Amino acid sequence: MQHIAVFGATSAIASAFCRLAAARGAVMHLVGRDATALQSLAADLEQRGAERVSTAPADLCETERHSRLVAEVWQALRHPDLVLLAHGSLGSQARCQQDWTTQRDMLNINLISHLSLLTRLAERFEDQRSGCLAAIGSVAGDRGRASNYVYGAAKAGLSCYLGGLQQRLAPAAVRVVDLRLGRVDTPMTSEFDKGLLWSTPERIARSMHRVLRHRSGTVYLPGYWRPLMALIRALPNALVRRLGI
Repeated sequence: MQHIAVFGATSAIASAFCRLAAARGAVMHLVGRDATALQSLAADLEQRGAERVSTAPADLCETERHSRLVAEVWQALRHPDLVLLAHGSLGSQARCQQDWTTQRDMLNINLISHLSLLTRLAERFEDQRSGCLAAIGSVAGDRGRASNYVYGAAKAGLSCYLGGLQQRLAPAAVRVVDLRLGRVDTPMTSEFDKGLLWSTPERIARSMHRVLRHRSGTVYLPGYWRPLMALIRALPNALVRRLGI
């Protein structure tokens, strides 16, 4: 039986992940902004087989609450096997370019709130000397592109931080996983045209369950994004501008 905490639990990908964990009888602690949605998800997970589900409504941009939220994870689970950070917002690149406040809010939810939580979680896991700490990143952080460089900058910063944590926590037998996702069909991407490279929350959730059992470091999901992003990183800037990718 796994003991799992999920921040941003009501997002499409996190909810799909939690449903799979519930079917395996997991004990879960869910954190998210919408208290009603959290309670609804918790009830659904218990019906699907979860041993126990507790919830904590919170705006994760309020970093002054993070110490308490992390303490509540250990109170609820005693010895968490996995903590997953799954919150964030894609936002609008155009609005970010036009308004610093919008850009700051984008960086707060996608980077600063994560670093604040990771700082506190890393200390707990280091003392525990076991477990897995994972966060949902994005291939957008692999290269700055005109179409999404604010979101990409946040994800690049998160990936760099996770890489450092992986080295720091390895001697304590704590695995750190950067789940670098490609395009996923969720409410956050509802305005985008979908094509062959798009995946579903359910497919991503199944892959996450596989890799989080034993992997550490950077994992691209689906796996075809690893060679694709290697190619995109290698392209000359002039060609990237011409292609508009």
